[in-house]
Amino acid sequence: MTWIKTVDYKDAGLKLKKIYDRVKGPGGNIDNILMAHSLRPHTLTGHMALYKNVLHHTDNSLPKWFLETLGVYVSHLNKCDYCVRHHFEGLKRLLKDDGRAQEIWDAIHSDDLDDLKQLLGEPYNSAISYAYSLTLRCKDFEEFKKIEIEMLQEYFNDGEILEINQVVSYFNYANRTVLGLGVNTDGDILGLSPSDSSDPDNWSHQ
Repeated sequence: MTWIKTVDYKDAGLKLKKIYDRVKGPGGNIDNILMAHSLRPHTLTGHMALYKNVLHHTDNSLPKWFLETLGVYVSHLNKCDYCVRHHFEGLKRLLKDDGRAQEIWDAIHSDDLDDLKQLLGEPYNSAISYAYSLTLRCKDFEEFKKIEIEMLQEYFNDGEILEINQVVSYFNYANRTVLGLGVNTDGDILGLSPSDSSDPDNWSHQ
């Protein structure tokens, strides 16, 4: 499950069990990425608060399927199969078009930025370019950050640009949590996510 010790539900102390009760899915399932935090429950609380507010909040204005697409793309760039698999299932559920979802999957896995941009079209391809740059070229982002933001501003308001930035940043964090601790999908139910976007305190995975 991970390279470090984790604490499952039956062995959890009261503090951890209360958090597990908030995040568990069907049959009491707890995603391994969340269980990876079990030795420091406060970091699990922090992770879930960030995840819910960045990706599953009613005040976001960009389509949730596209935010999930950004997450799958960033995770693919980082070679984080765990997040790719989980969030592609979420993307499929949100898109409600398996054929379209498969086209997105194929474009992402072609490793050709232009393929994905052509498939999504504007306004989304400027966000895909930004995600690529922020994930793989962050060390020299200073050289082109102004033009990247100006490209985004042709199609998105600044609040939406912040949404894009936060989703890309969150997935880089989540990917490194997974890759750095050896988290795998054994026992996970793929694609579950907090379903009630109107309640930031509802972390239940459905």
